[in-house]
Amino acid sequence: MDKIEQTLLEAVAELHEVPEGAYNIRSNGQLAGRNTTANIDIETKTDKPGIDIRIKPGTKNESVHIPVVLSQSGIKEMVYNDFFIGADCDVTIVAGCGIHNAGDEESRHDGIHTFYVGENARVRYVERHYGQGDGNGQRVMNPNTVIYLEAGASMELETTQIKGVDSTNRITTATVGNGATLLIREKLMTHGDQIADTDFTVYLNGEDSSANVISRSVARERSKQTFVSHIHGNARCAGHTECDAILMDDASVCAVPEITANHLDASLIHEAAIGKIAGEQLIKLMTLGLTEQEAEEQIVNGFLK
Repeated sequence: MDKIEQTLLEAVAELHEVPEGAYNIRSNGQLAGRNTTANIDIETKTDKPGIDIRIKPGTKNESVHIPVVLSQSGIKEMVYNDFFIGADCDVTIVAGCGIHNAGDEESRHDGIHTFYVGENARVRYVERHYGQGDGNGQRVMNPNTVIYLEAGASMELETTQIKGVDSTNRITTATVGNGATLLIREKLMTHGDQIADTDFTVYLNGEDSSANVISRSVARERSKQTFVSHIHGNARCAGHTECDAILMDDASVCAVPEITANHLDASLIHEAAIGKIAGEQLIKLMTLGLTEQEAEEQIVNGFLK
């Protein structure tokens, strides 16, 4: 990989060198590197672009890295990645996409990631998106995540848009079984004329299932964000969805948290808050010697941490 691709890889997967364990690195629409382990197998699909990742039951303390980087302007791709995680696993999966666009054509990566998480398995899934380049071409990413949690399983999804993504439409759909738990944390920053749409839909179908969906976002300049979340309580369950956004400059944010109880013992809560940075916060930091811009950056970084 050249220096640009290495920079993208570091931004989206925190990789400074070839990772330990299983990995599949995709660059400009082609396979750039792959490794499997005794417990984790990665296979190229034969019917459409994408891979199948199979993790044996009982696998503990192993990781899978599947980053994508695009450094050529005008590349548009769609991939389908399926994860089959066996019972009683405890694994970390790191994904993400970085786009460098120095040209005039749109560069675009769309992906559908489907997770089948076995009984009592535990999965931490980290997904980062990042764009850079001084061209006029758009940097577009549209991740679609589908999650099926069997009895007693748990999944933690951390999704972060760092900067530089002109347009994104993130869709996440989850079905949660008996005693299973889902935690989603979204961190999002937009600026310029960027547009970001997020849609989370969770079906709490199992007895004693639970879900917690939390979004933290900052909208700057003329950017626009829309956050929509739906939690459907279809059994004895607990669900919570929360959106907190900081609004700056001429940006706009729309938050639509929605909860639907279809069972007498479904306990669901939703919260949403949008506002500007409080003046007293700025004043307090400026009295410590920071400029107004430095104080704003400190507040924003702390909010998204």
